Formats: sequence, structure tokens, C-alpha cells
Amino acid sequence: MDKSDFSQPVSSPLETKFPLTVKVIMIDLDGTLLDTAGDLAISANIMLRKLGGVELPLATIKSYIGKGILNLVRSCLANSFNNEPQPEFFDRAIKIYEKEYTKNLCITTRPYPKVIDGLIALKKADFRLACVTNKSEAFTLPLLRDTQLLNYFDIILSGDSLPKKKPDPMPLYHACEFFGILPAEMLLIGDSMTDIMAARAAGSYVFCVPYGYNEGKDVHELDCDKVISSIYDAIPLIKKSS
Repeated sequence: MDKSDFSQPVSSPLETKFPLTVKVIMIDLDGTLLDTAGDLAISANIMLRKLGGVELPLATIKSYIGKGILNLVRSCLANSFNNEPQPEFFDRAIKIYEKEYTKNLCITTRPYPKVIDGLIALKKADFRLACVTNKSEAFTLPLLRDTQLLNYFDIILSGDSLPKKKPDPMPLYHACEFFGILPAEMLLIGDSMTDIMAARAAGSYVFCVPYGYNEGKDVHELDCDKVISSIYDAIPLIKKSS
């Protein structure tokens, strides 16, 4: 696969015989660890009101989550104003959005069911953990801190930590180098095609949870190695390699 081409999903070249033998678990943030949609939507609609646009339903805004705030804001503007935003207008919208999201970062955001239980069980099983998200670090770290998830992770890679973000495999490669492992010794748990493409491009295993965002599409239709109902349910499907 050409690692610069993420337009098409690909099948895993790895053998998916359970339990999978891995050393590190990397986990997505929005839609996997945390249900952030409510606060993202609050901030987006405040932005739209201030710009004179039409507010959007939560379900619509949810479908824009997963590829970073720039994509979310651009999609909201295009929908609300029925055209692509001009650069100056877009820049103004981004500033408003970031200001409002900073104020509304953790109003309704909570960990999904069994997330904390899953993280505790993974740590107890001696897996090392990474959080790999497309969300900016300015929002990622406060969110993990406020929801008391920060200390579970050995490394946190945000959307602006590196020159490229998911679906590019760069964050996964970087984390593998940090842990001193091969990509095939890593499992990524996410909620979207973005996560699957990143894992496949890197040569890693990938599980998906069904409760996340994935641009409104059903993850059961995607080529992940397993759909799990919660992070905790990954435990019987993996074992720690020596």
C-alpha cells in the first residue's frame, strides 16, 4: 500500500487469531474514550449564532467529528451557510470556536461506560497505553485531566503533536518508536474509518467500538479486526507478548 493514499480501506495483512499477541494498546479519544459530542455541539452552535448562521442538530454535528476541529468547523459552516467558507470567514470562525470550546470543554463530556474499568484492567495486565487523537493538544490534555484519565497513558499524541495525524500512520509509528515495538505488536482501539486506515497503513491491529461517531456510519460495515462493545471487552481478545 502507498502510505500516502488513505482514500480506500484495506484488509489487514496480519493474522487475526485470537487472542492477539500485542504489547501496547493505543486508544482514540473522541467517540472511544470520551463522549465529547455534546460540548463540541454546544460550542459549534454558539459559533454559528455569533456568525449569524443557522444552528445545527446534535446528530449532524456528531457526523463531523473525528478528523479534527478544522474539519468540524468547516463542515458546520458549509451546512449552516449552504456554501464553502471563504478563508477570512473561516479564520474568524475558528477563533470563535476555539474560544467557546475552551469555555465549554467538559460540561457534558464523560468517559463512556466501562472505559475506566477497561483502562484499569489493561494496566493490571501490564499493557502499556497510548492515547492517539486528532484533537489539538490544547483541548486533549485538559480533557484527559478533567475526566481523570490522564495518568493511565504513557504517551499522548494529539492532532498537532506531529506534522501528520490519522489517517496517516505517522502518530502510530511515532508511538511504536517511543515504546520500542514493531507496529504488529500494537493494537489501536478507535471508532472510525480514520482509525482503521491509520492502523492498516501502519501494519497494526485495530478494534472498533460501535458507540462512537465515524461520520454517522456503522462500524460493523468496516474492515476492523473486531468490533467490541467497550474497551473492557478487548481484554479476553488479547494477551501480553513477552
